[in-house]
Amino acid sequence: MSNLRFKAVEAAGSRQIASFEKVETKKATDIYGKNVFSVNKMKDYLPKNSYKELVASIEEGQIISRDLAEHISQAMKTWALNHGVSHYTHWFQPLTGSTAEKHDAFFEPDENGEAIEKFTADALVQQEPDASSFPNGGIRNTFEARGYTAWDPSSPAFIYETGAGKTLCIPTVFVSYTGESLDYKAPLLKAINAVDKAATDVAQYFDKSVTKVNASLGIEQEYFLVDLSLYNARPDLQLTGRTLFGHMSAKGQQLEDHYFGAIPERVLAYMVDLENEALKLGIPLKTRHNEVAPSQFECAPMYEEINLAIDHNQLLMNLMEQVALRHNFKVLLHEKPYSGVNGSGKHNNWSLITNTGINLLSPGKTPKNNLMFLTFFVNTIKAVYEYADLMRASIASASNDHRLGANEAPPAIISIFLGSQLDELLEEVESARVAKKVKAEANLWHGIPKVPELKLDNTDRNRTSPFAFTGNKFEFRAVGSSANSALPMTVLNAIVAAQLIEFKTEVDKQIKKGTKKDLAILNVVRKYIKDSKAIRFEGNGYSEDWEKEAEARGLSNIKSTPKALDVYVKEESLALFESLGIYTKRESEARHEILLENFYKKLQIEARVIEEMVNNQIAPACFIYQNELIENVKGLKDLGLAQAAFSSQLNFVERISTHVNTILEQAEAMRQERKKANQIDDVRERSIAYDELVKPYFDVIRYHVNKLEKIVDDKKWPLPKLREILFLS
Repeated sequence: MSNLRFKAVEAAGSRQIASFEKVETKKATDIYGKNVFSVNKMKDYLPKNSYKELVASIEEGQIISRDLAEHISQAMKTWALNHGVSHYTHWFQPLTGSTAEKHDAFFEPDENGEAIEKFTADALVQQEPDASSFPNGGIRNTFEARGYTAWDPSSPAFIYETGAGKTLCIPTVFVSYTGESLDYKAPLLKAINAVDKAATDVAQYFDKSVTKVNASLGIEQEYFLVDLSLYNARPDLQLTGRTLFGHMSAKGQQLEDHYFGAIPERVLAYMVDLENEALKLGIPLKTRHNEVAPSQFECAPMYEEINLAIDHNQLLMNLMEQVALRHNFKVLLHEKPYSGVNGSGKHNNWSLITNTGINLLSPGKTPKNNLMFLTFFVNTIKAVYEYADLMRASIASASNDHRLGANEAPPAIISIFLGSQLDELLEEVESARVAKKVKAEANLWHGIPKVPELKLDNTDRNRTSPFAFTGNKFEFRAVGSSANSALPMTVLNAIVAAQLIEFKTEVDKQIKKGTKKDLAILNVVRKYIKDSKAIRFEGNGYSEDWEKEAEARGLSNIKSTPKALDVYVKEESLALFESLGIYTKRESEARHEILLENFYKKLQIEARVIEEMVNNQIAPACFIYQNELIENVKGLKDLGLAQAAFSSQLNFVERISTHVNTILEQAEAMRQERKKANQIDDVRERSIAYDELVKPYFDVIRYHVNKLEKIVDDKKWPLPKLREILFLS
């Protein structure tokens, strides 16, 4: 066993059997929101009139006045200083996919040579981080550095605490000097506003008291844990987030004994610690359990308003990393860290809630409420049908390409699973006879089944469906575990908004022609049910038959990220985003370029890591063992033994030579293809070259390395094996 691997495995084993300090489970109600400057806390720090103005501004989406911002900044500073905070930062979500922050101290020297703590409205509302080094897709030149973060009052400030200190974090949007958004939050807020307006307009057909509709979201977060020492002994995990080599353990997930099993004590201690920290930050973590693959787990919060839910998920991912280190773990958020077992997703559970407390995706007990449910239910289906390629693009990434369509992950074909009960219901609504003249409400429902009050789990789950209805919400299951959910949620809210606007236009046209309102609504709903039928699929999304059937239905099956991303710059997509004020054409094109760059750069890094590990670790270890075998053969031959006595050793020598020669030749061929791809100027063509000409070498090299892992003496193999990594106790 190599020295590094020996030490890593030894350290991991000792931690798994050693006792550790128990993490105290705190009473949730005592710590929930402790480090959040919530609206309720502001009440204790703001003048009464200022507090009322703030609440009204948040609820009605109005701009906060400068005077009010000054009051809030002083209240925020006082609260933060009372909690031992020394610095503040505008916390934002650039197009890197992670969060960003630049810390400034409250401390400032005054003219008398003394010091004061200062935090003004200007510092609260706007800051100027350097924008040149963040992804911008050509919006900013390298020498043009200005970018601005602007306060988002709808997401409360919070204190992020580490062993190094406490920082006041102020959620913000990030825009360029010329006004284009350079982050995930600004477009999301615009999409939320668009769906609010569109859904409110439609909801008022049924209930005039509805004045606002909030998009609601609950994000289930899957992840793997690996012992820190084993992680540090795997360069591929460190640099790419996944194992580029590794023969699958003889025991993996085939016994299905890990799923919902007893949580290992060491892991449970981590989970308790994570939950305590999350609750302090107002993240309402509710659920924890073992997932399907060994060392895979899940945590899930309660539902929240969508902007806050996404902020909390981004913050949660940071927390997971921080807390894991305290327990000598490393969190793996990559969608497919290990080949041969399940990958990880981030299931986005989405619904629409009115200001009157009605879930628009939950059937009611009266015909009118049933019709309201059908309206929003069918419009969502129609939106996904019309913009399926945009939905596919919103979850496209180099890491998610490894996951989609494998080991219980949804396929690249976007379809919707409703369950037999609702699928049959839509068939009945589509085919039912309706009177042309409506004299009473009862006549409207003549021949149309009343929608039953659905239970949360009214049908069996379909793990192969990328977009499934699960009782009173739609679950977008195809989102990757490392992704920022803001992008797929921006797309989903945008397409639903556009569809609801179209729906209202069609209904109003019929009403103007004299059709009764309810009948006009039902006419359009029935038309949409028929038009979008191709997107509904109740079967196995993994089957080859489904690929053929999907093609016959006219559904796309875009398996690679570069080609999936093309839809962002198609005319219909550009028109959609511009009409709703979410992206300008320039912003859409910039995001297309940024996502392509991110794709090929990740493959570029993986190719370099493969080449380095093959040349510096795998091949040398194989040569050492091969030389030992050769010496063994020579010794046996010198004793005068017949070749049959050492034929197995010779076979091993030959097999090692074959596999080593192959990986070295393939690594060099991959390097040459990578050099060619790097010469391509067009970012899309470069991404396709990496995907189609460089990436295929990965699996070929992995195959031969995995064969070598099975042959070479375990003591000589330089990398911790999957059987050593996967099982925590």
